Amino acid sequence: MCSISQAITEMGLDLYKELNKNAANKNIFFSPMSITTGLSMVLLSARGNTATQIINLHQFRSDQSAGVTCEPSSPAVKPCSFKCDSVGGIHTEFQALLSQLKNLNRSYVLSLANRLFAQTGYNFHQQYLDCTRELYGAMLQTVDFENATEAARQTINLWVERQTQGKIRELFVPGVIDSSAVLVLVNAIYFKATWEYKFEEKNTMPTKFWINQNESQSVQMMYQKGTFKTAHIEEMKAQILVIPYTGKSLNMIILLPDEITGLEQVESAMTYDKLTLCTSLESTREREVEVYLPRFKLEDTFELNLPLKELGMTDVFEESKADLSGMAPSRQLYLSKVVHKACVEVNEEGTLATAATGSVVVDKSYPLGGSFMADHPFIFFIQHSRTNTILFLGKLCSP
Repeated sequence: MCSISQAITEMGLDLYKELNKNAANKNIFFSPMSITTGLSMVLLSARGNTATQIINLHQFRSDQSAGVTCEPSSPAVKPCSFKCDSVGGIHTEFQALLSQLKNLNRSYVLSLANRLFAQTGYNFHQQYLDCTRELYGAMLQTVDFENATEAARQTINLWVERQTQGKIRELFVPGVIDSSAVLVLVNAIYFKATWEYKFEEKNTMPTKFWINQNESQSVQMMYQKGTFKTAHIEEMKAQILVIPYTGKSLNMIILLPDEITGLEQVESAMTYDKLTLCTSLESTREREVEVYLPRFKLEDTFELNLPLKELGMTDVFEESKADLSGMAPSRQLYLSKVVHKACVEVNEEGTLATAATGSVVVDKSYPLGGSFMADHPFIFFIQHSRTNTILFLGKLCSP
């Protein structure tokens, strides 16, 4: 099994493949980091087969994945003080990772927030509320889905809007939440950063972006010449380019197929081991490159119930099977909706992104011709370089 950073990436790649089943020629953008954090808050309360399915989804080790123990640490300590996780547990690892991400270079703005909205009237365990706050900086909030559905929807949407600096509005459109809702999981992440080496706007020119071999559209193509880490991945038949943000704690990494129609081969070959190897210092080489990258904006909304069920996380969505007894005594508590919305804007200054988861042959001497022309569909992700954690993952098919 794996570390928290690997678990986030593994889940992100698995989820990408599920989402891509109905989006072969469409853009995709989401945050594996945000989704995994939210689901780990659910894991904190899960027991039995419900917990096992979440553990298996993320490939957590069993010794990492204990739920809330929350026993008073000593008789002298006030009752509200709890031991919320064993040393080395997945929740402690998350706490450490979140702390790292919150203390990056001041040139970044990175805000992560998660919350559970549950039907009022449930008798929640105080230790669960204390531990989600202690470990994840999050709280469970009760709303009245049954008698005030619209007010509950507006409450959730307003919270998300505030957490994403107004970038994500109407996460839940009217009708998505009904009076039968019991628990709604919401996650939000906001990221804004400037490039370590900015593109000059005067160099941006209209250029063709090839959607397929026969169809193209005009885009505003940014340009700069500089020294970047690059490589060619023979197995994927793709180039890789690492574009650092100021301070170099975070990078945008682009996987560009050699051919206009080569995206499917890249997707089928993507695994955690290959991505880790491809972006390592041993595999990439700094060289002078002319970089052509389109300006683009993406926005995606997903109801994740079905994709998560397809990945084996089924019981938590069924009232008769869900065991969230670490959250509340009631055995009627279950997860009603998991909705995720993400948006990204890439321009000359940098990136603004918000969201409310074998062996490989690397040829460092492959002749790249000194040019990286992203004028056809590619995959990109925003990565924390120290831990290799993927914060955002996307596919650009049509800018």
